[in-house]
Amino acid sequence: MQKSGPVIGYVPGAFDLFHVGHLNALRQARQWCDVLVAGVVADEVCLATKGVLPTVPLSERLEIVEAIGIVDAVYAESTADKTDSWRDVGFHRIFKGDDWQGTAKGRRLEEQMAALGVEVTYFPYTLQTSSTALRKALAHRGAS
Repeated sequence: MQKSGPVIGYVPGAFDLFHVGHLNALRQARQWCDVLVAGVVADEVCLATKGVLPTVPLSERLEIVEAIGIVDAVYAESTADKTDSWRDVGFHRIFKGDDWQGTAKGRRLEEQMAALGVEVTYFPYTLQTSSTALRKALAHRGAS
């Protein structure tokens, strides 16, 4: 698909307990676009979609992601619907971990984005490091 102007990429995530998996995703996404926007998911959206309230507040997560110098802009996602994010940001490519690939939610995202002319690009998910794994490790340490 031929685009005029810069390719805008979008990498959504909670970016809670920022770790190397987040860094890897942002670095990989940076290579696939001219302008990279990180969609930082709002606290209430994380709670509704993952059943977990982020440890780090949204304002701080936005500041952290912006400060590392990989993204051109940050965007606070106030809904789980990526169409809403697309309307506000106008991205051409969206990036997700490959843990979404081949799943029902991944197929739904692909269909939704295809209707908008947006390409879904998957990157290897960093299994050994995730916010969920960090939360479990911290909880285990606290229980000891």
